Amino acid sequence: MQGQKPRWLLDPRTERDACGVGFVVNVKGERSHDIIEKGLTVLQNLTHRGACGCDPLTGDGAGILVQVPDAFLRRECAAAHVALPAAGTYGVGMVFLPPEAEQAKACVALVEKVIAEEGQTLLGWRRVPVDEQAPGPLARTVLPHVRQVFVGSGALARPGAGGADAHAQDTLERKLYLIRKRIERLVRASGMPLAERFYLPSLSSRTIVYKGLLQPEQIPAFYHDLSDPLFVSSLALVHQRFSTNTFPSWDRAHPYRFIAHNGEINTLRGNVNWMHARQALFASPLFDDVQKLFPIIDPTTSDSGQFDNALELLQRTGRSIAHAIMMWPPRSASSTSRPRTSCTRTASSPAACSWSTPSRAASSATRS
Repeated sequence: MQGQKPRWLLDPRTERDACGVGFVVNVKGERSHDIIEKGLTVLQNLTHRGACGCDPLTGDGAGILVQVPDAFLRRECAAAHVALPAAGTYGVGMVFLPPEAEQAKACVALVEKVIAEEGQTLLGWRRVPVDEQAPGPLARTVLPHVRQVFVGSGALARPGAGGADAHAQDTLERKLYLIRKRIERLVRASGMPLAERFYLPSLSSRTIVYKGLLQPEQIPAFYHDLSDPLFVSSLALVHQRFSTNTFPSWDRAHPYRFIAHNGEINTLRGNVNWMHARQALFASPLFDDVQKLFPIIDPTTSDSGQFDNALELLQRTGRSIAHAIMMWPPRSASSTSRPRTSCTRTASSPAACSWSTPSRAASSATRS
């Protein structure tokens, strides 16, 4: 007996339990606080797509990715006596620090050390205003200290200097990428007991991520910045997590630096192994020492986080975001002998593998 034809466009037979992903964008690139508010509304409407544990007030994670709100940050930094250069010539990093004071201090010192070693300018730090009572009881037991670090790009970092062109900003983005990867590796190798509680949700001159072990309605309650009318963007990428194969944590909430991902990756182990096996072959004229980026794939993050690691590498080494995304899906599985990963290498870019996933992902890449 044949089933009834679905009444709607959505066929219920294709439904799967998975995370909630959404975005709001002004196609003209016009920034407004309205985009932020609508993005948060979308996020709250995705509550049914997420999950929580025995504590119903602690979700699996939620977050929002937006463009760097220059005017807002300029006002806030001026109050903290931090002078920002022109928009596009500095990067802002969201930083989760361990709650223990001495370990947090050690992490801050490592961040500042790497910034200096890479020839960039430490502009200053900002304490991100949060409501520590907004998260659920379990989330509060692992609550990080949330800070923002501001990094200037050499001569372009002088207050009053002109803004960066697209090429100069791309160069800054690659330098910020390298700085973050080095910091992550150094903190992991430091031996401090709470090293896993340190995390950089984002470090960029273009985008910034506000996320955590939160329910959707807790995001604007926890992060006061998101309610300020001067906090504007022309895009908002949001995600509510349904954790399946990794334990929920502050760092594993989405969005990541490039994607908000919906679903599981069927070929995860094979892809990770291919990437590790080919690290020795990586080469790019855009990086003097590509080994500073190792490990490319963060072994502590989720499958979606590792997916994001791979996409970030492809984009940072010169590919457009469209090209990088098109390298994700594997070739047709019509031949059972063909491996489920597809690897490429060119003279100007590193070897890389596409990633197989049956689900949807939303990606953000903006040049302004």
